Amino acid sequence: MLFIIYYMIIEIQNVFQMKCSYFLHFWSYIDIGIIGCSWGILGVYIWRYHESNRIGNLFKQTNGYNYINLQLSAYVNNVFIYLLGFCCFFGSIKLLRLCRFNQRSVLFTETLRHAVKDLIAFTIMFSSIFMAFLSLFYLLFISHIWSCSTLLYTAEMLFQMMSMKYPAIQFQQAAAFLGPFCFSLYIFVVVFICMSMFITIIRYNFRIVQEKLNNNLNEDYEVLIFMFRKFKCWIGKIDL
Repeated sequence: MLFIIYYMIIEIQNVFQMKCSYFLHFWSYIDIGIIGCSWGILGVYIWRYHESNRIGNLFKQTNGYNYINLQLSAYVNNVFIYLLGFCCFFGSIKLLRLCRFNQRSVLFTETLRHAVKDLIAFTIMFSSIFMAFLSLFYLLFISHIWSCSTLLYTAEMLFQMMSMKYPAIQFQQAAAFLGPFCFSLYIFVVVFICMSMFITIIRYNFRIVQEKLNNNLNEDYEVLIFMFRKFKCWIGKIDL
C-alpha cells in the first residue's frame, strides 16, 4: 500500500507538471489503470474479508444446518479476480517500457507506433468481416452445431478456425453444401486474405522503422546490454 501511495503521488506531480498534455500520452493511461485497479482491489478485498467473516459466523451459529446464500460472496470474489487480472495486464504492459533502451525492443514498439493508422483501418475492416461471418454461422448453424448456440460460442469457434484447430467435419454433418462452403469461404477470406494483409502491414512498417533506426543509432539503446554485462562481471561469469 505504501508503494501504491508513493506511485500515486508521483503521478499527481506529473499531472501538475504536464497539465493537459499528461492525458495525451499512452503510458499515462496505463499508470492510471494500475492505480485505479490497485485501489479497487483494496476495497473489494476488504469487502470480501467482511463477507467471509459474516458467512463463517453464520455457519458457526447454525452449525451448517440453515440455508446460507453464497451468491454475493461468489460475486465479490469474481470482481476481485477481474480487478487483479486487469492490474496484472496493465503492469505487464508497463514492464515493456523498461525494455525501451534495448534496440530490438525499440524496433518492436516503433513498428507498432508507425503502423498505428494502418492497423486501425485494418481493425475496422477486419471487425466488419468478422461480424458478418459471425452472423452467418450463428444464423445458419444455431440448431445444428453446439458451438454456434450463442454468439459468444460462435465467436470462439471462429477464432479457433483462424488457427485451423476446429474440426470441419461438423459443418459437413450439419449441411452437406452450406457447411463446407461457409467454412471454405471463411478460411479463404479471413485466414488467407486478411491475415496476409496484416502481415504485409507489419512487414512494410518494420522495414521502414529498421532503416530509420540504422541511420540514427543511439547509445541509450545499449544501456540494457551494458547492465547485463556488468551483472555477469559481478557474478564472475565474464571478465572485463
